[in-house]
Amino acid sequence: MYWKERGPVNTDATIEAALKRAGELKIDQLVIASNSGETARKLGDKGKGFQITCVTHHIGFAGPGEDEMAAEMRAALGEKGLKLLTTTHLLAGIDRGLRNKFQGVYPAEIVASTLRMFGQGIKVCVEISVMALDAGLIPNGEEIIAIAGSGRGADSSCVIVPAHSNNFFDSIVKEIICMPREK
Repeated sequence: MYWKERGPVNTDATIEAALKRAGELKIDQLVIASNSGETARKLGDKGKGFQITCVTHHIGFAGPGEDEMAAEMRAALGEKGLKLLTTTHLLAGIDRGLRNKFQGVYPAEIVASTLRMFGQGIKVCVEISVMALDAGLIPNGEEIIAIAGSGRGADSSCVIVPAHSNNFFDSIVKEIICMPREK
């Protein structure tokens, strides 16, 4: 499916498409990007019976020491059974720190820019899948469905078999379920 535009206007339809495909493929592991927790909450409300992992921005992404997800939202998501992962981004981390300090382009940012050719949401789908696998929150070697967006909300979803970060290029994007046509 291709959305006319990018952004949160597609969140509900993206979640529905991802859940439908998960049911068809009998995939029970869902990984979703959510900074405030709202998108993850929506998935948690509709995705009963699925194992859901929510990957957030790292603490300090929006500003030094700042957590974009309120403690109350973290608690609410945990009560719904969602697993939360807040950690350094796979395709940013130290490379972004080097770019910010010394300028230039670094390998992880080249990979990120290449994935962005499919859109920001697809790049994030791949990134959060590997991050969740590295954290031990999803099983190794299995298809999962990732859901992400182009800023806020969700507009992209993929079926992915992620590999650990030390074998990143063994990751396989099996299907793109939906994405915006406009990047």
